[in-house]
Amino acid sequence: MSTVLFVNAHPLDHSASYSLSVGLEFVQAYREANPNDEVIHLDLYKMDIPQIDADVFSGWGQLQSGSSFDQLSASSQAKVTRLGEIVDQFVAADKIVVVNPVWNFLFPPVLKAYIDAICVAGKTFKYTETGLVGLASNKKLLHIQASGSVLSEGPYSGFEFSHRYLSAVSQFIGIPSIDVIYVEGVGASAQAPAIKAKAIEQARELAASF
Repeated sequence: MSTVLFVNAHPLDHSASYSLSVGLEFVQAYREANPNDEVIHLDLYKMDIPQIDADVFSGWGQLQSGSSFDQLSASSQAKVTRLGEIVDQFVAADKIVVVNPVWNFLFPPVLKAYIDAICVAGKTFKYTETGLVGLASNKKLLHIQASGSVLSEGPYSGFEFSHRYLSAVSQFIGIPSIDVIYVEGVGASAQAPAIKAKAIEQARELAASF
């Protein structure tokens, strides 16, 4: 049995989100193909994801210097504990599905906060004498991304930072490859329903082998 994290970075429900609509279709098809697997839905807008702030740096620094957890401030304790829970959940998962819109050429800030929470030395990567080594090589990653303009190719491809960034993070933590389903060009196009339908077809097809 595998564990799948469905990481949703859209603040609205599926009726107002192309990416989430396609993502939920993927999950339905995946469950049909893998009835014994566990799918855990993470709504990033409803999660407690601490930012890497002064409390976190202070807490980490004290622990690295030999202080006990009890010696940390209450805010440092709460934030360090929560960040540990998030990365441990990620490490325990076998497959990850990330769903997001593109806003101003990048994903919403809440997804960056989640990425910061799971990129932790000793958990998802490590430092060695020969450089960084990713520790998540046993995982699979699917990225489902919607955008008003076509960004994966064509004249605006140079403005695509969202999937490019997630691909870099994937490589950094050792995930060998990343699948992607683009739902793009839906902003002012009469073809938006057809674009969505094609992406759903891709999602359901990929779910059978993911």
